[in-house]
Amino acid sequence: MSSLSIQASQAPRTASELLPGLGEIEQAAGIVYAGMAPTPQLCWPLLNQALGAEVWVKHENHAPTGAFKVRGGMVYLHHLARQQPQLSGVISATRGNHGQSVGLSARRFGIPATIVVPEGNSREKNAAMRALGVDLIEHGREFQDSREHAQRLAREQQLHMIPSFHRDLVAGVSTYWMELFAAQPELDMVLVPIGQGSGMCGAVAARNALGLKTRIIGVVSAHALAYKLSFEAGRKIEAPVSTCIADGVACRVPDQASLDVMLSEVDEVVAVTDDEVMDAMKLAFIATHNVAEGAGACALAAALQLRTRLRGRKIGVTLSGGNVDHDVFAGILARPAAAADALLAPAQVVSLAQAAQRRNA
Repeated sequence: MSSLSIQASQAPRTASELLPGLGEIEQAAGIVYAGMAPTPQLCWPLLNQALGAEVWVKHENHAPTGAFKVRGGMVYLHHLARQQPQLSGVISATRGNHGQSVGLSARRFGIPATIVVPEGNSREKNAAMRALGVDLIEHGREFQDSREHAQRLAREQQLHMIPSFHRDLVAGVSTYWMELFAAQPELDMVLVPIGQGSGMCGAVAARNALGLKTRIIGVVSAHALAYKLSFEAGRKIEAPVSTCIADGVACRVPDQASLDVMLSEVDEVVAVTDDEVMDAMKLAFIATHNVAEGAGACALAAALQLRTRLRGRKIGVTLSGGNVDHDVFAGILARPAAAADALLAPAQVVSLAQAAQRRNA
């Protein structure tokens, strides 16, 4: 029996049906900016040198929880608290960043939050979620196991199950893409990691709201191919997960709504290996001195993979999160990585006499 599971899809819905429009995104921005400042988009000379392109990095690692997900959580919980003021609690499943988003926003509204994570999840992401006051439960070997367990607990304990993909979540996430596109409307393309799809859908929603023609390239782990296989087949396909570093894109079962958006709005989906991701994490640090977690470096990893095609172009990459365990990151910085190490080649030493000769030549 094949390790892949193919599911029949319903009639696909259009992006305009599934995604927030300009008015919804602007309303979401008002909610988001009540809790955080916009994050910067910066062009780093060493990254330009490494890729041979003009590279604009959207620094969502500077968000309050160190990742873009916090924006969606703010918007979702804002509306939920008003719609269900007597809510007894919320629950969700995560590998970490979505859980921190839920924890921070639930605490703001005084709502008890339970988060289910897979066994062996990032210790530092777990610690960050506990610090936000969530009730943390470890269950299952991978995200899908955790999500199914969270759904069971929601039914048993009468908790509100927060999905990984929802229109309100996308509206919040769209605000960071609005910031990037407003600052750099002439980008030829953006590269976007795909976990459950809110980041990718946010990019599509913002681009369409502004009427831009920017190409969108999705990025998945080569060890979690569900979305790439589904995109290529035109229907939902489940696939096994074995990535050891990019836990934020470790998806086994695609979300149908985000897949529908991908099929109509995304130009291409590429896969990056764990080795390519680790190379990109090191490059991001050497070139910008910003920390990228595995999923947060996927866009840069894809840009490195595609750099021959991207030469001379103006591109956007999202550093979508920086929540990596310190011991993991230390090991990554210590390993060889050609693109990053090339930036550290010894500089030519010129004596004062030689410098004077050059000036007088």
